[in-house]
Amino acid sequence: MSNNNSAKSSSAKRKPVVLMSMGAQERKGHDYQVMTHKYIVPLVEIAGCVPVLVPTCCGTDDLEQYLDMADGVYLTGAGSNIDPALYGQENLTPEKAQDRDRDLFDLPLIKAAIARGLPIFAICRGMQEINVALGGDIYQKLYAEPGFNDHRENTDDPVDVQYAEAHKVRIHPGSWLAKVLGSEEVGVNSLHGQGVKTLAKGLEPLAYAEDGLVEAYHAPSLSPFLFAVQWHPEWRAAQNPVSVKIFEAFGEACRQRQAGVSFDLVS
Repeated sequence: MSNNNSAKSSSAKRKPVVLMSMGAQERKGHDYQVMTHKYIVPLVEIAGCVPVLVPTCCGTDDLEQYLDMADGVYLTGAGSNIDPALYGQENLTPEKAQDRDRDLFDLPLIKAAIARGLPIFAICRGMQEINVALGGDIYQKLYAEPGFNDHRENTDDPVDVQYAEAHKVRIHPGSWLAKVLGSEEVGVNSLHGQGVKTLAKGLEPLAYAEDGLVEAYHAPSLSPFLFAVQWHPEWRAAQNPVSVKIFEAFGEACRQRQAGVSFDLVS
């Protein structure tokens, strides 16, 4: 009887498992798979989920096995750009790092996660990955496009300054995001040289920067919870009420998925 009670208690306390795909980094002649601390902490402390860090350097043979253990997928930012060949363009930024292994893992991961109905939350590079995976494309040099502002940070600034509020985003009135945040305009940071150009079929914009760039989208026709942002809500998330609400919403979607109940948080 005590063993049964212990098993029930353990089951009741089980947190949702969320996949986080890692990226390549070279250090002193050694190849590493890495994930930045700032992305992990709010997933654990605010969303209340357990991260499983997935290496992208070994291909996709075990992709379905990873997904079998998952209640959600979290696609983070990174210092690398997506290979433009994957969205039909020549590489206009050859000086920028790429991570082909992550590209070739995450694009099928996204499609498989959508097919399973798993909640997906994406930040910066992750937002661009979803768009590319579903057939959209990217501005490779957003800062050189007529009509758009320069959304890059000044790399000479201290990190706190780089991640400070840079501009406002306008949230679609009456949308689930406006309801979650309790506002139709919020201030965000800005640390990206690329951005979404053509939204893929099924993706719908939720928020725009002041220059018209898509800063957030969802996919209500494809997924009960697929949400992506171009800014970085993970930065000191616990001190930012907007970030807290975003991570709480993702955590709730993962808990509902874990519990096997029908959910639709983004309609």
